[in-house]
Amino acid sequence: MDQDILDHLRKLHTRAIDARNGYQEALDEADGHGCSALFHDMIALHEGHSRALAAELTKAGETPDDGGSFMSLVHEAIMNVRALFNSLDESVLPGLIDGEKRNVETYDDALRAITSPPLATLLTAQRDELRQQIAKMEAQQADFERAAAEAR
Repeated sequence: MDQDILDHLRKLHTRAIDARNGYQEALDEADGHGCSALFHDMIALHEGHSRALAAELTKAGETPDDGGSFMSLVHEAIMNVRALFNSLDESVLPGLIDGEKRNVETYDDALRAITSPPLATLLTAQRDELRQQIAKMEAQQADFERAAAEAR
């Protein structure tokens, strides 16, 4: 596996860990309220992605770094601050959607470089799972905005 592909896999792996850590912090701060169910789902999704990507890195002779990056700390800090001012309810969805769309773009970048059909299949499936979650979050956000407008 060439260095460019390994770099893409490392980046995707790190982003999955960072996202998982951010959602875990949000879940801890939400304390069973707000978007806790969504946070559970996203933790499981990103954990599964990070494990599969770690397996690919290991097959290529790499040692995956399961610590994440500085962005893990940023995600955690954002959730801590948001929790101080609200209950981590649907008002956090625009930021989550934006972050997940950036993750999809990272998959798109990797897929442009990947020539291995099995690896392309894995990354396409993971990207599509993210797209499905984004669609659910967008629907949840629309419902929240509709209910807020009706309450006014």
